[in-house]
Amino acid sequence: MKKIFKAYVNSSLILRILIGLVIGVSLGLLVPQASFVAVFGDIFVGALKAIAPILVFVLVIASLAKAGTGIGKRFRTVIVFYMLSTFLAAAVAVVLMYIFPVTIRLAEAAENSAPSGLGEVFRTLLTNMVQNPVSSILNANYVGILTWAVIFGLALRMIAGDRTKDVMSDISDAVAKAVGWIIQVAPFGIMGLVFSSISEYGLDIFKDYGKLLLILVGCMLAVALVVDPLIVGIALRRNPYPLVFRCFKESGLTAFFTRSSAANIPVNMALCEKLGLDREYYSVAIPLGATINMDGAAITITVMSLAAAFSQGIEVNFFLAILLSFMATLGACGASGVAGGSLLLIPMACSLLGVGQDVAMQMVSVGFIIGVVQDSLETAINSSGDVLFCATAEFRDRMKKGEEIRF
Repeated sequence: MKKIFKAYVNSSLILRILIGLVIGVSLGLLVPQASFVAVFGDIFVGALKAIAPILVFVLVIASLAKAGTGIGKRFRTVIVFYMLSTFLAAAVAVVLMYIFPVTIRLAEAAENSAPSGLGEVFRTLLTNMVQNPVSSILNANYVGILTWAVIFGLALRMIAGDRTKDVMSDISDAVAKAVGWIIQVAPFGIMGLVFSSISEYGLDIFKDYGKLLLILVGCMLAVALVVDPLIVGIALRRNPYPLVFRCFKESGLTAFFTRSSAANIPVNMALCEKLGLDREYYSVAIPLGATINMDGAAITITVMSLAAAFSQGIEVNFFLAILLSFMATLGACGASGVAGGSLLLIPMACSLLGVGQDVAMQMVSVGFIIGVVQDSLETAINSSGDVLFCATAEFRDRMKKGEEIRF
């Protein structure tokens, strides 16, 4: 049994999910009455619902507590680039979802609706922000979770010593490890979820998934090939594409297959060395980028939460869309740098739109189904952007001093 388990864990997660997908489709078509198969999906979704609030809470605290360590004024520019790019990515996703709204068929859930006016939005927002943190975690109140996580994280950053911050980082790693264990059983969960969808709706369900994936890919390519180069071009006042394409080639390609921004950090540091960047600077800026430069994650969170809202017939006004962009930006900064790290933050954004927890978790499951492409491209954009903006910030400083730069 140990050998079988070890072989299972060491095999490709993508391959296992594909196998689970195929088995789920086959069982849904051949034996739709075998309802016990759907239990695997229910267990998987239940585990995700249980761990997601804790994950958000701990990740944001640990991220903010450690953010101040070793980061001086010289990193202000790259942080601005990271955050601006992530926010614009979320904004692009909002715009494209309004132009090409996507809905998918989900299991029945309690009816929900978005707040009707600004007064109700602010009242609900402020009320949720100050709810008891323990109650927020128990009830999956992500606005409250995020608020208290930011407060505790900033407090720890100001008064805690390095040992305390290291403890918080270890707790964050432990929660991430638990998430990793849950994700290991994703193939069985996907099998059960796909079986449920196929047995109820047939193969037409994949048309919905295809449209959703198309929007996600379109948003990511628009940000990677238009928005990010525009930021770099304005900052450096020269053609950004040689640097953009080099980052794609030497960083994005490996990140596409590893599907982990954290695992791609050594690759990015090697590329920074080739670009002639200051080692003292990029050795901090690159790991920081793997935490807060999350264009692809912001797009995923925004698109999936809006798709959930549209699928429930919830109308999302412009003001809520702007709030969603800010929340997706902040939430993306807390996404773990591992495969599927952004998916568990979807419920946080869904809570702003009045989408119930059950529906939000169904969207998380859909994310795992399309994640073979979505998560790979998301990681490629995130990781290549780390080097892109790290280099841009240093090149900008050099140009101000009159130095020549080369890509």
